[in-house]
Amino acid sequence: MSDACIINGRIIDPANNIDKVGNLSITDGKITSISYQSLEEIVTSHQLPVTRKETSSLATGNWPLETGNFFYDATGQIVAPGLIDMHVHLREPGFEHKETIATGTAAAAAGGFTSVACMANTSPVIDTPEKVEQIYDIADKTAKTNVFPFGSITKDLAGEELTDIRGMHSAGAVGFSDDGVTVMNAALMRDALALSAKLSFPIMVHCEEHNLNAGAVMNLGEPSRKLGLIGSPNAAEDIIVARDIMLAEMTGGHLHVLHVSTAGAVELIRQAKKRDIHVTAEACPHHWILTDTEVEQQGTNAKMHPPLRTQTDIDAIIEGLRDGTIDAIATDHAPHAPSEKAQGMIDAPNGIIGLETCLPLVLTYLVQPGHLTLTEAIAKMTSIPANILGIDRGTLSVGAVGDVTVIDVDAINQVDVTKSRSKSRNTPFTGWELKGWQTITLRGGVNS
Repeated sequence: MSDACIINGRIIDPANNIDKVGNLSITDGKITSISYQSLEEIVTSHQLPVTRKETSSLATGNWPLETGNFFYDATGQIVAPGLIDMHVHLREPGFEHKETIATGTAAAAAGGFTSVACMANTSPVIDTPEKVEQIYDIADKTAKTNVFPFGSITKDLAGEELTDIRGMHSAGAVGFSDDGVTVMNAALMRDALALSAKLSFPIMVHCEEHNLNAGAVMNLGEPSRKLGLIGSPNAAEDIIVARDIMLAEMTGGHLHVLHVSTAGAVELIRQAKKRDIHVTAEACPHHWILTDTEVEQQGTNAKMHPPLRTQTDIDAIIEGLRDGTIDAIATDHAPHAPSEKAQGMIDAPNGIIGLETCLPLVLTYLVQPGHLTLTEAIAKMTSIPANILGIDRGTLSVGAVGDVTVIDVDAINQVDVTKSRSKSRNTPFTGWELKGWQTITLRGGVNS
């Protein structure tokens, strides 16, 4: 008997070039079939204890408790592989007042994500095999989604000595990053990329030349001058992107550029790909929707590094997403306690939450205007990040783990941060009306 059955949905699985209305079944946590049978045939073939007449009352609910099964009529909705966010900050251990693995993954599941990759800038830093194992242990007990940890590139994020990258990779780290700070020592970055080439994992780089953005709290431009705030120039990002591309070319390692924010970085990555350098990249919704003018209205909810930039940069990022220069969409979910964000632009920490708003922002601002097709957008949130990370997710292939996201592309809702599953509330999208939301998130066939 099927553990879960989703019928009549438009199944979009970019990994298998599927875009067709059909039915999907999950047994023992694995996808067992994708079919195009009638409802009567589905009910009969899976021995489901209802008639066609009775299914109308089950369109959004569970089967009777004694069967233990989940049934959903997805008529008019999208059935996609479970979404993957390859860039989140879950804060645990050490910063549980901001977020925990439990609350962060609850927010992820509410946003349609079934897998997240978490950054290493916790306290203590995830910089040993034992700490990688600790994240898996906590996730096994508390997480609502799959959790794949990154290890740090340098010990304690200090930029002075490489970590035990081989050991952490063996312990399950899916990549390595000092996200939040740039590894300014080019020799260390070279050595990390050389290990990447040998062991086949990505080095995820936060690209800011810290000597150029010291003290910066926003983008360098007319808004920063108007507000009298120190700004970070585009060159701070572009210089490190260029450096790390050259190091990737030298070593053959896999460079992944996190949260691209400048037109210059997009072009550098585009040219690197043309030279067959192993470089991939991601962009976050705030960097292709909001400009630095938001800082005056939003204050610290618009403070992040890299900062919000200009419309020219937004246009370049959208084009990079459209032409494949930017491979994936991620959130850089960065929760902070309200009291921390209330400290003002100088002292408040960088970052915003994004797990529950990413999908509707993608559908509203990339798919509806025609920048990406539904299939392209879903690929950038499923199969492509899965391939970059080397994890067995992101597809609806028969035999694959039954991670599934159902999406109502016509649903219109207003962002209400008070209902967020995250511990934090730091978002610039409060009150925005967005079209296209998650309706069901199944992790291994279980409704999250």
